[in-house]
Amino acid sequence: MGFARTCSVALVGVEGVVVEVQADLEPGVAAFTLVGLPDKSLTESRDRVRAAVVNSGAEWPQKKLTVGLSPASVPKSGSGFDMAVAAAVLGAAERIDPRVLADIVMIGELGLDGRVRPVRGILPAVLAAAEAGYEQVVVPECAAAEATLVPGVSVLGVRSLRQLIAVLADEPVPDEEQDRQGRPDPLLAGLRMPGTGAATGVHGMGAAHHDHDLADVVGQESARTAVEVAAAGGHHLFLEGPPGAGKTMLAERLPAILPRLCRSESLEVTAVHSVAGLLPPGKPLIDVAPYCAPHHSATMQSLVGGGPGTARPGAVSLAHRGVLFLDETPEFSSHALDALRQPLEAGHVVIARSAGVVRFPARFLMVLAANPCPCGRFSQRDGLCECPPSAIRRYQARLSGPLLDRVDLRVEVDRITRGQLTGDGTRGDTTATVADRVRAARERAVARLSGTPWRSNSEVPGRELRSRWHAAPGALEEAEHSLERGVLTARGLDRVLRVAWTVADLVGRDRPDARDVALALQLRTGVPRGVPMALGALT
Repeated sequence: MGFARTCSVALVGVEGVVVEVQADLEPGVAAFTLVGLPDKSLTESRDRVRAAVVNSGAEWPQKKLTVGLSPASVPKSGSGFDMAVAAAVLGAAERIDPRVLADIVMIGELGLDGRVRPVRGILPAVLAAAEAGYEQVVVPECAAAEATLVPGVSVLGVRSLRQLIAVLADEPVPDEEQDRQGRPDPLLAGLRMPGTGAATGVHGMGAAHHDHDLADVVGQESARTAVEVAAAGGHHLFLEGPPGAGKTMLAERLPAILPRLCRSESLEVTAVHSVAGLLPPGKPLIDVAPYCAPHHSATMQSLVGGGPGTARPGAVSLAHRGVLFLDETPEFSSHALDALRQPLEAGHVVIARSAGVVRFPARFLMVLAANPCPCGRFSQRDGLCECPPSAIRRYQARLSGPLLDRVDLRVEVDRITRGQLTGDGTRGDTTATVADRVRAARERAVARLSGTPWRSNSEVPGRELRSRWHAAPGALEEAEHSLERGVLTARGLDRVLRVAWTVADLVGRDRPDARDVALALQLRTGVPRGVPMALGALT
């Protein structure tokens, strides 16, 4: 009788559970039994592993073979257990010393010819192994760069099962023949799953949008100020205006003025994109704010996550630590929009399924864009709109009050005039200039919030702002009157206070005064409060 064990990782959302893969050989009729709640793709590993072992030059044991995945109560899915199953079987057959396998975590899919292919979720799997105390990890060679992002873990990248056997048996490592130059490496196909991001609108994880300059936006001083405040404090933004006024241009330029992600934030974002199969080859770490713009036909599952079988992250999680842009917001399903309430408040989304509960991070900056009416030409200043009043009311009512109450900034984007578009007037500040101001404001907020679990003004609970960090005397008088008149809700007052602190950080004040609160009220309600929209006028 032979016995060997090694380890792999089962992913539940972006969290991993270390699974012990045990192989037992007993005399009897040759059979291969896999137990431990495997799914269909994992059950099929019996045929993949057998073919990979034989084609790698090793002998398949002709005995009764039982492979157990422990803990047996945790559902396992995916093909990432193949390499661990093959190693455990070879250890039980004494082709490899079983003592060498006990403390190694192996993650990878096996081809029938013995090549090791990458799978989704390498980074969160290695993070889970490191948290469980394991120091040695074996992954596919093309995913080794992603695995080495985890500190304190020794990573071995192998291209084939033959190489793994040679390394573990202390034999000369064979050289694997490379594919012909000019052809894509077929092993890289597992790093990016075709079609998984089609409905989410992820575009280059924000990198492509750094080529857009904020100075390209003509006019729109109020909207530019709102975008800067949103970036500095992480506040949600609602842009309303006619078609062609620049709403999409403003949203596309927002990721470029956000600060670069710190190390912990980069690992969070990379883990989500790795699980979703959207991590591009050659980009193991995402260090810029992601940008996600789903189409208005997106379903609720594609927005918040889920789907058949194993739950996958949706657009709100793919936009974690970045920007989620919902263009033509009233055209989205009302059920999909209302499902955004929980991640907007909690910073994560919880998906309940019969197989268990999955939790994905979802702390994003939401930008809503909408036309004022179905034809988009409704305005109080002219009569170009031909929509009946009932149609306008129905169109605007598609955005529920509870959803809009969670939006900090609401700005009307005006129609661009011919003089603004063709004139040689002064251009607005460039992306680099605005990004410097945003970075300085974020640094002030981080210094003020040091020692707390929050890093931006939008994350601070209202009770903390009212009790620990006080505004200037009399600064909240107008906001409190708006609360008494029903113009603001209690949540709305807290959000006005958060925006006021962000305005104070942008203009360099230690705490917000009456002008900062008035500007925050003006950005929140859209009602003029007698303060200029330009931040420079408040200094």
